[in-house]
Amino acid sequence: MKYLTGNACHRITALVAPRTFCQWFDSCCSCHSWLNVFLNRYLKRLALSAIFSITAFLIIGISAVPASPQARQTKRVAAAKSSVKTTPQKKAAMKPTVRVINDVELAMLLRRDPQQPRPLLVNFWATWCVPCRDEFPDLVRIDEQYRPRGLDFITVSLDDVSELTQNVPLFLRQVRGERIPAYLLNAIDPDAAITAVDNMWRGELPATFLFDARGQLVFKHSGRIKPDELIAAIQKVLSTE
Repeated sequence: MKYLTGNACHRITALVAPRTFCQWFDSCCSCHSWLNVFLNRYLKRLALSAIFSITAFLIIGISAVPASPQARQTKRVAAAKSSVKTTPQKKAAMKPTVRVINDVELAMLLRRDPQQPRPLLVNFWATWCVPCRDEFPDLVRIDEQYRPRGLDFITVSLDDVSELTQNVPLFLRQVRGERIPAYLLNAIDPDAAITAVDNMWRGELPATFLFDARGQLVFKHSGRIKPDELIAAIQKVLSTE
């Protein structure tokens, strides 16, 4: 177009008017039908294709931005957690098993098997006994060290029976004592239970007793154990078996 007519100049205001891109083309090219057809068929399609291409490029570019190290680490941790499923069987295996026994069953536990004689270490304790709780980590380490060498070790709680599934297994789990056979004494005759262990014991806690493979009491200690003394007694009884 050499000259812009008044009508054409009026339509140029579409540049700033609130109209769509295609409406602007229509208003500018209505005076020349052949140009209008050309623009409608080719330039509109070209403009829309360019818009779609730019949008797709932006979307792909954003998704391709590498994640930060923190984000990658978070994803790895989440994937690891989702891959580890704790089944009811695993939960049961992780929870310490505490068995209730009476005075007769306690006496049977103290007897040594003549077919497979092994020394026996017995610790009497309770969750409300502070020295008992303090010495337990030492007992767990002694069990880990000497059970493979032939020592049996059991713990007997004097807690109330109501603590059978509460504080007793909770404490054993806290000190990692799940592998040590654990019992809770509910004695019909407390005097009979004490006599079965040691006639000189008066029931004070904590109390630790070591029996040789024949069931003879060879070491005892009331109060918090001294690990060195107990280990020396264990080594001595194991060396004579």
